[in-house]
Amino acid sequence: MVEELKKLTGRVQSVEGGKGMNYEDLCIQPDVELPEGYKPPKFEMFDGTGDPKVHLRMYCDKLVGISKNEKICMKLFMRSLTWDAFSWYISQNPKKWVSWVSMASYFMDRFWFNTKNAPGIFYILNLKKKPTETFYEYATRWRPEAAKVRPTIEEEQMNKFFARAQDLQYYERLMVIENHKFSDIIKLGERIEEGIKNEIVTNFEALQATNKALQLGGISKKKEVGAVIVAQGPKSPLTYQTPPPTN
Repeated sequence: MVEELKKLTGRVQSVEGGKGMNYEDLCIQPDVELPEGYKPPKFEMFDGTGDPKVHLRMYCDKLVGISKNEKICMKLFMRSLTWDAFSWYISQNPKKWVSWVSMASYFMDRFWFNTKNAPGIFYILNLKKKPTETFYEYATRWRPEAAKVRPTIEEEQMNKFFARAQDLQYYERLMVIENHKFSDIIKLGERIEEGIKNEIVTNFEALQATNKALQLGGISKKKEVGAVIVAQGPKSPLTYQTPPPTN
């Protein structure tokens, strides 16, 4: 009778949220309070893809002033996770993490496979712009993929690989500023894109198709194609097209 009463009491507590639903049961480091006036920084978010060690480094760099308090480090870590990483975290029993090293080790073990399956240089060199994408959309899609390459490549190298991944009309212009910031390369790429649309910059793909057709006798040569001139200034190249010669 006593045993049955205990089971019944346990069921009631579970239904009412009294068992396993207390703050102490749900919260990691429930006895830890943040210092008065402390505002947690805005963390880089980890979604379950990418290098987990890189994320741990970025996370720790944000913990200025409290990095020696590992309980606070553990308490705030969830704020840097999203999507699959967040789902993994909340499915764990936080009581098994007795220290920061313990929690970080579990995190590394869970997401280490990302580095084993990381893409290489050949992958990003062949990551081309889709016909439906703007240059900005393509560049912002390419950049995170390049960050996954292992071994890690430096920013300047990344810019060079980005330029080499482009079609000719982009490559010949972007390569002259490949030592600039990636944001500068995107801006120039957008200018080139606009120039192609307005027929100020030669579309080399169309030009090659025209030349091939001419060689095969498929079309008549009605006019000369203007020359493309690239003048490199001290900060950025200026690209324009000379008009066709007049008779």
